Amino acid sequence: MPIIVSFAYLLSQGSIPGGIKPYICLVLALVGVVILHSAGNVLSDYFDYKTGVDNADAFAVPNLVFKKFEPKEYLFFAIILFVVGIAVGIVLCALSGWHLLIIGGVGVVLTAAYSLLKYNALGDLDIFIIFSWLIMLGAGYVLTGEILYSPLILALPIGVITVSVLHANNTLDIETDKKAGMKSFAMILGGKVSARLYQAYMVIPFVYLIVVVALGMLSPFALISLIAFVPAWKNIKAASRYNEMGIVAMAGLDQATAKLQLVFSGLLSIGLIISAIV
Repeated sequence: MPIIVSFAYLLSQGSIPGGIKPYICLVLALVGVVILHSAGNVLSDYFDYKTGVDNADAFAVPNLVFKKFEPKEYLFFAIILFVVGIAVGIVLCALSGWHLLIIGGVGVVLTAAYSLLKYNALGDLDIFIIFSWLIMLGAGYVLTGEILYSPLILALPIGVITVSVLHANNTLDIETDKKAGMKSFAMILGGKVSARLYQAYMVIPFVYLIVVVALGMLSPFALISLIAFVPAWKNIKAASRYNEMGIVAMAGLDQATAKLQLVFSGLLSIGLIISAIV
């Protein structure tokens, strides 16, 4: 979604060059990011299992915990995904320029280092940097051949919603993570404060969007994404039950927030594309 939003924003600004090349780069960028994202997830599951964070008592990915796969198979699969993702990145470098090596290289390192950072309360920051600044900078570069900072005007709402997925999951896992010796940002805050922060995360993207549109920094058509506040409000209400239900109130909010990202970013992209047409 950060790539699609970046494309829609640059299109609305008239910054996409003519010809088929930008669209080839767009497809390759989407494929490369999905593969590297998958690599990071598989590697994270491997480390979570090896360190005991994922266990039979946790809200864990069951594949390793219940012996559907061996750890070495997960590690090997992660390596394959990283190699394929990097290969796609090299092709994009050939099409766009060597600056992508720096942006992509930092992204790959931060993706591979996610588990280490996560265990030291830096996972949220890591994910925000990767899934907002780095991807949006990289997308702008492969689409235009220039380092453009203007798409970063949308980095905050996109990044916050993505971090909310992680934060909801980490809040749910506070007790099991503590037993495993992991220190997440949610654990430092505690369950009650983390639930309130999650609710704030649900509001921030919409308030930010209204402000930047009001300041004339973004097309009013972008406000179509405010429709996404309907599922966001459902998430807010679910988290508000923390006082009654405890940590269980956060169950399922990671998936619900991922769906919110799809709706919010999809509508935002549609609004920006409409502004480019009209």
